[in-house]
Formats: sequence, C-alpha cells, structure tokens
Amino acid sequence: MLARKKVTDLKKSLQKSDKVILATDEDREGEAIAWHLEEALALKKNKKQTERIVFHEITKNAINEALKNPRQIDMSLVDAQQARRILDRIVGYQISPFLWKKVAKGLSAGRVQSVAVRLIVEREREILAFVPEEYWTISAFLKKKGTLPEEAFEASLIKKDGEAITKLGIKSQKEADEILEKLGGAQYKVAKIESKESHRYPSPPFTTSTLQQDAAKKLGFSAKQTMQIAQQLYEGVELGSEGSIGLISYMRTDSQNLAKEALIQIRQAITAKFGPEYLPEKEIFYKTKSKGAQEAHEAIRPTDIGQEPEAIKNFLTQHQFKLYRLIWKRTLACQMNPAVLSLTAVDIKAESEKSPSFEPEGSQSLNGLTPLSKGGNGSVYTFRSNGTQIKFDGFLKVYENKVSEVSLPSLSEGEDLDLEKISPDQHFTEPPARFSEAMLIKTLEENGIGRPSTYAPTISTIVERNYTQKNEQKRFFPTEIGFTVNDILVEHFPQIVDLNFTAKMEEELDEIAEGQKKWQPVMEEFYAPFKENLDKKYKEVKQQKAEPEPTDKICPECNSPIVIRTSRFGKFYACSNFPKCRHTENIKSDTGMPCPKCVEGQVIERRTKRGKIFFGCSLYPKCDFASWNKPTGQKCPRCGSFMVVDKKGNEKCGNKECKNKE
Repeated sequence: MLARKKVTDLKKSLQKSDKVILATDEDREGEAIAWHLEEALALKKNKKQTERIVFHEITKNAINEALKNPRQIDMSLVDAQQARRILDRIVGYQISPFLWKKVAKGLSAGRVQSVAVRLIVEREREILAFVPEEYWTISAFLKKKGTLPEEAFEASLIKKDGEAITKLGIKSQKEADEILEKLGGAQYKVAKIESKESHRYPSPPFTTSTLQQDAAKKLGFSAKQTMQIAQQLYEGVELGSEGSIGLISYMRTDSQNLAKEALIQIRQAITAKFGPEYLPEKEIFYKTKSKGAQEAHEAIRPTDIGQEPEAIKNFLTQHQFKLYRLIWKRTLACQMNPAVLSLTAVDIKAESEKSPSFEPEGSQSLNGLTPLSKGGNGSVYTFRSNGTQIKFDGFLKVYENKVSEVSLPSLSEGEDLDLEKISPDQHFTEPPARFSEAMLIKTLEENGIGRPSTYAPTISTIVERNYTQKNEQKRFFPTEIGFTVNDILVEHFPQIVDLNFTAKMEEELDEIAEGQKKWQPVMEEFYAPFKENLDKKYKEVKQQKAEPEPTDKICPECNSPIVIRTSRFGKFYACSNFPKCRHTENIKSDTGMPCPKCVEGQVIERRTKRGKIFFGCSLYPKCDFASWNKPTGQKCPRCGSFMVVDKKGNEKCGNKECKNKE
C-alpha cells in the first residue's frame, strides 16, 4: 500500500515536470528499481525525457558530476536482479511449504541462508566428533652469564637430534619427563643467529564484507548493525552550519578500487599528518578478489578524508563515530608505507653430559663451533627463541594491527648460556572454532556464496528463524530444529545446500549482469529438474515431526500429563490434552543463582516469543525480574543493584542508571 501511494504521488508530480531523473543506487537492485519506476510511471509511453544517473557518494560534487553524465538503464543489471529474485523465490516459496508440511509450521529455506546453516551444522558436528589429543611442549628460560634471573628469555624445544619435533611429537608427561631427565646438567650454547627484515603491508580499503568482519572483531557490531550505521553515514549526517553531509561512499560494494580524486586527497593527508616518509612513491592499487566484483564501483571510504573523526565527533552518535573512525583509518592506512619489522631467530643447542662433545674425523666445524654429536644414550636438543622489533611503524601509525614486540638480549654465536628454569607444559588439541559473524561472512565470500547486500539479512534470518543461536562468545551453534531442517535439505535437496552449486549460480547471475547470458534459459535450466525433484519428495518423504516426549509433570490447569513438544524455537512443555487445553511452559534452564529482586526464586534462562534469550525469575508472574544479560550473583559495589555479564564478557551493573561498567 505504501509503495502504491508513493507511485501515485510521483504520478502527480510528473504532471508538473518536463524531465525525470532516476537516481537509485548503483547496483543490481537499484537498477531494477529504476526500471520498475520507468514502467510504473509509464515514462516511455508518456514520452517524458528520462535520465539515469549514478553516484558513489551523496555530496554536491558527486551529484553535479552525475548530472553531467546521465546514461540509459542497464537492462543486463535489471535482468540479473530479476533472475536473482525469481531464483530466491523458487527456492524459498516452494521448499518452505514442504518444510511446513513435513517438519513444522513457520520454517523456511533460502538459497543463501540454507548454505549458511549447513556450514554451521557441519562445523558443530566436527566439534561433537572431535577427540582431543594430549601433547606437551618444553620451554627453557635462559640468560646470559652473570645476569639477573628477570633478564632470562624463553626458548622452545624444536628439534631432537636434528629432527623437527612436530606439534604432537611429545605425547605424554612420561615422554616429557624423559627429555627433562636427559637435559639434566646440559650445557646451553648459542648455535645460530639469523636476523632479517620483514614487511607488514596494509590491508585493502573496505568492501562490504571486510567492513562487516572488522566491525565485528574490533567494535562488536553485528552485520545488520554495521549496515544500518553505514547507511546513516552514507545518506548524510547534520554537521552544524555545514548542513547534512554524506560522510562515506556507497556501502554495498565488493570493489577495492579508489577514485583518482580520492587517492590524491588521501596521499596529501598522509604527508600533512604523518610526514613524507609514510607516503609510498606511487598510489597503491588493490586487485579485487571477489569473482563477481563490479570494478566500476568504489571501495568504502570517507567522502572527504579531511573530515577527521575527532573533529566531527560531537555531531555523531557513539556508534556512528566508531564506525566512521574505523573506515577513515583503514582508508588512510591502505595508501601508507608498510611497517618494517626486524625478526631474529636464535637456535640454542643443549648438550647433555651423557652426550660427549667431540669432532669426528673428517667433520667440519659450523661457524667455528664444534659439532654436538650423539654419544652413549644422550641426545642433542635444539631450542629456538624468536625476537620481533618494529623498526618503522608505517601504516601501523594509524591503523592498529597487533604486532607483539619481543626483545632478546645481545647474543653471539658460540656463547654459553645459563639455564634459569625449564618448563614442561601440557596441552590438548582443540576442535575447530564455531563461526563468529565475521568468520561466517568471510567463509561465504571465499566460497562465492551471496553478494555484499545479502550477508547481513542472511545472518539475521537464520537467527530469527531459530536455526542457530549465539553463545556468550557470540559464536553460532545450531538448534535442534536447525539440525533437522539442514539434514532434510542435504538428503533431499542436495543442490540447494551445495556450496559449489550455489557459487555456480552466483557466477551465472554475474554473467547475466555482464550481458553474457540471457536470464530465461538460466532459470529454465534450474527450475525443470528442481520442480521434478520437489514433486517426487512430496510423495516420498514422511513427516519428520517429533513425537511428544513424556514427562512426570502434571498440567496445573486440567491435570493431564505434561509432554515436551518441539517448535521452530526449540523444545517446550505443553499439555498433552491440546487443543482442548493450551497450557505451555518454557523449559527452564537454571543458572544456580538466586533472583536478585525477590531472593526466593532462582534466575532461569527463558525465551521471548521470537526465541531471543533473556533471564528471569522462576517465580514469575509473582516476581517480574527480567534481564537481557546474565546476572553474576554479585552486588554492585556502587549502587547495591545486581551485576551482569554483557555480550562482550564484561561485568557491569544491571541498573541502567548506575555508571559502574567495571
């Protein structure tokens, strides 16, 4: 209805106009909107002069330049967008009803979302199947002769008798103890010192996916939140007397290009702010890795690099400021000289008293050192210590990128060292990490799944549908319903959740956008076998609905047995007399902490109707305590309210009016 009203309003305005300028976004969706407007307003039929203009930033100069260079609507881009929408609707609109019938109401499938869920499910199964293996490392803390204990440096055992010790090379404490015994009374001598320079290069300017990844890692923003804030910065922010100014270029892009004018401005800013030593001789150009990247587009950058974040901070919200500063720093850094690091590797050989040192006949000394050879039951062990120093900070001056500096004392080859202590440490191999938003977006992009505009809505959808949830570390894990739906799709619609097939479809959409293919044959090639398989599966696949699980609970309303049922939000208690009795309860997850409000009840994990987790009192509705963050069981030392752990793992006061954030 809103769209219809907009079109009606536009038609009225048309009567007073001689020319129509279509200035929708410069991407496939924007091009399709421009075409739909042309059709809905009957611009060709009414013989209205129509121009299509595009710009990457909402600034006066950019818009004036666009007005000077109008073009026609690109029908290849329109066709690609039409094909994408049809493809998405074929998958979503036809498989979703299948899931409703075979599993549960309210479920959905999607061309990109179902692949994302599959990645999360398969990673979880890897974790569940993982069997940790024990391994040990041995570190020696060594110092120059005559120096203090606190001047000791650490070296790790890397070789035994010249053979590298692999990560799992020392499998038990017994093996570690045997090595320690052999090292008893050993002499430690510097065998080799190697020094070299290394360059740490800046990252390219932001694309949509890399902005979402970095904002998640450094700012804790979700992909959806990042795009909402970026949209605000793109559309314009009121900067006092300057009025509303678009602060960044278009934020849905997979290009790493920067406009020539922007490069000139950036290079001038680097010289003025940091000095000529930070500026490379020539501009740095980055090759876009994304298969379907549109090179005519630009990377995400400030519209005016001279608008420094601190100078406009008072005009921005806290989140706008943080994201703008991230983009501003990355843009400057991408055109700066690399950081220069000095890397030093020191090999120290430990000669056990059980291994007499001698020079066999015909052997040659190495660097003037007598070779350490095996003798008796002894072995020769090599330890290595690595040092890192920043010689020139380069782009690190503006864009922090963790470089841990490690200082080593001044050493010489052949120098004897004293052992301060030797430390064996037990470890266990760890399963692969669950996906964070940043990792999931990176994996989707690397596999050619989705496009810049799809990452944020895809992640929102799989969470809202309760196929996945996030733990306290903001990592995805699949729900029971997520496992079920994924397994059905993998078994019965393997193409839909196949990474290679989905990536191939993206490539074909790119070829349509480039005018290399027509969209109708591509759709026909996909739809015919898909529909045939869908019809077949409706007949073959039995209902997957889980039978209710019995419990020993009794319904407080009708005295019928309580059972456990499954919905798309997970398991819940329900009366077995449904639909005559509609009593339901959340399955309570007890945290073991007393309610900070009434003290009588316990804090339990609950869910909203949309599946979002919160914490409430077990005595609800008698006690209405509720918190989005998990209480710690401690009281705030400042106001006496309850302390909670936020999503970043930080403790803070649960009272919004209290400023205790520690």
